[in-house]
Amino acid sequence: MSFDLDLADKRALVTGGTKGIGAAVVETLKRAGARVVTTARSLPAVPGVHFVVADITAAEGCAAVAQGALDHLGGVDLIVHVVGGSSAPPGGFAALDDGEWLKELNLNLMPAIRLDRALLPGLIERGAGVILHVTSIQGRLPLPESTTAYAAAMAALSTYSKSLSKEVSPKGVRVLRVSPGWAETEAAVALAGRMRAPMSRAASGS
Repeated sequence: MSFDLDLADKRALVTGGTKGIGAAVVETLKRAGARVVTTARSLPAVPGVHFVVADITAAEGCAAVAQGALDHLGGVDLIVHVVGGSSAPPGGFAALDDGEWLKELNLNLMPAIRLDRALLPGLIERGAGVILHVTSIQGRLPLPESTTAYAAAMAALSTYSKSLSKEVSPKGVRVLRVSPGWAETEAAVALAGRMRAPMSRAASGS
């Protein structure tokens, strides 16, 4: 079964589009005929996709991506925020200092806020467009041992997305959110490994 997504020649920006769910989104948009820009900290070789090399955990990186999308596409019709993840150590709340909290917020919340702020005016001016925020089921079902800060950032992203939807949907811009469960991506497997390590040490008595 196939569906016509009506995405031919649509201009799309996808964050986190080089691995996992983001890479699948980029490939789906390409097959549907969209023109795609995505981001990476280094330049991968994927045909048919324009990359902006930037670190979007920083405000300067987000500004570079927004400008790169505008320069390459002349504007955007669709923004898909997929970038996210967690590198926080296991150990519950006590293992999370201010630096770990800020890392999780700067990766999982602030890129969406900054890029929306930069690109939404163009969508509102045209009275059309879609923004999709990929959050996580952990916003509702956190794992206290290892994902408290990530889950809190995802819950914040979900609330921000809902508020933004209420603000801009009357102006013709749809804002949607999706909260996936477990997907076997490279980042998810790494998280599972970090969670398993303390249990293995405890079982061995070390």
